[in-house]
Amino acid sequence: MQSSLCATSINSTHCHHSWASSPNAKISLIEPAKTVKPITLVKPLRVVSSLKSSFNFHKDFDFEKEDHQNHKNQQEQEQPTNSYHLPIVIRSSGSASRYFWDGNGLKLVSIHENSFSLWDFCLDFDDAVRRLVRICNSALRNFFLPREVSGNYLEYVKWKLLHRVFSSALQVLATQAMFRAIGIGYKRSLPSAAALNWVLKDGLGRLSRCIYTASLASAFDTNLKRVRFSTSVLFSLSIGVELLTPLFPSYFLLLASVANIAKQISLACYLATGTAVHRSFAVADNLGEVSAKAQIQTVCFDNLGLVLAVLLNIMLRNNQRVQAALPFVVYPIFSAIDLFGIYQGLKHVHLQTLTKDRLEIIINAWIHQKYIPSPADISREEGINCSWRKGRELWPIRIGCLNVRGQLPQLAMLTMQALKDEDFYFICMERFSKGLSRIDRHGIVLSIREGACYSDVMTGLLQACYIRKHLVSGRNSVESAECPYPHSQEWFKLIDDSKKLAKLNVNILNEEMLAVGWACKNILLTAQEQARYSFVAD
Repeated sequence: MQSSLCATSINSTHCHHSWASSPNAKISLIEPAKTVKPITLVKPLRVVSSLKSSFNFHKDFDFEKEDHQNHKNQQEQEQPTNSYHLPIVIRSSGSASRYFWDGNGLKLVSIHENSFSLWDFCLDFDDAVRRLVRICNSALRNFFLPREVSGNYLEYVKWKLLHRVFSSALQVLATQAMFRAIGIGYKRSLPSAAALNWVLKDGLGRLSRCIYTASLASAFDTNLKRVRFSTSVLFSLSIGVELLTPLFPSYFLLLASVANIAKQISLACYLATGTAVHRSFAVADNLGEVSAKAQIQTVCFDNLGLVLAVLLNIMLRNNQRVQAALPFVVYPIFSAIDLFGIYQGLKHVHLQTLTKDRLEIIINAWIHQKYIPSPADISREEGINCSWRKGRELWPIRIGCLNVRGQLPQLAMLTMQALKDEDFYFICMERFSKGLSRIDRHGIVLSIREGACYSDVMTGLLQACYIRKHLVSGRNSVESAECPYPHSQEWFKLIDDSKKLAKLNVNILNEEMLAVGWACKNILLTAQEQARYSFVAD
């Protein structure tokens, strides 16, 4: 009927007038005129639009806008409001927060496991205590430990705690003994003489520290663990010497100077090797953060040792004789615990840098067992790298210049004559004697030319290991006092074959070493191993 109504020829103005003047006009309008045939529309029009177009009813009212807004509100009412957590968690300063969509906007809410409130503590005591412990544990970890370190760092810090606490306690007791030796606290003390003795022993110690550091500069890189442990033993002995000063007050300057020299040497080694130790833990190149946290740990652990020494003195303050004997009683116990902590802590320092000894262990494992040991494997095998363990294997390899007293004249002469301009190293055999028995032994020496790079040294050491494998597995596996070297022709054939094999496999070895975490950029050598020869073409 509405469509039919819109299709009539009735004047819109007249209709509006009839609508307004007579209420019965509505019936006459609904019924179409007999002279006009109704038109069937394909798409029916809506009532509001028809009335607007036909009657022009209230021209100032926008029916389309109202209809669109009602339709939009209806859709919003029909669509439910969804709130849910997004899969993004932000962790900062020991707390964790997660993004949350509440239906209207994005919010960042704290995760319940890391939050703590007094109301939660009252409602559920056990759960609140556990959360409080987790929060305190997270705060302590962020205070003491770097964010990104290797997995063995925590074990190293545990042994460092043991070492620093007892070492600090011993230092407090030793300082107390030295004060007693120079007469501080007694009426017969001479302040000027005590101050002079103290200054003299400090000056001698610093001078010795400079001399020691200059003489062993390269050893801090190549024999880090051995040097650090040996100087730690020296430090413990220096504390024992300081404890003796009250028994021999007349020799205070001598005893205090000797003890301070040992202390300064140990301090120089600690500072020189600290960077390399910290770098081994800095997996994200955060060396500054690791070093800063190490200083915080040292200060806190030393304060714990200070508290331990103070408590021991307070417990024995009423018995002066026992208090005077206290340092001599606790010294062997505390020193043993201190050195044990240092030794165990060094086991968890996995250095990624290459030295001659580490590279030789890696090459031997790769040749015989077909695998590359990781820095952790090498750290367990080398230990503190004691010098008396070196040279015990058959045909030990040495890097350096050929020793004139231990050479084989003819073989050395032929080897040097066969050198070419493109050769950056040569390998020869040598005879040497070691130990109290002075029995002659045989070894392999690798001489490096000036200008040789990392790949040349690595190729030469790989070739030397191939030569040793052939000599040990062949008829020369049993050494004797007589020369077991093969003839010159056999020797040069062995040199050529091993050199070809080394050049063929050196790149493969280098790639596999990089894959397990070794720093294959340089080989750290000692002062003797850094000796080079120059090639002169006449």
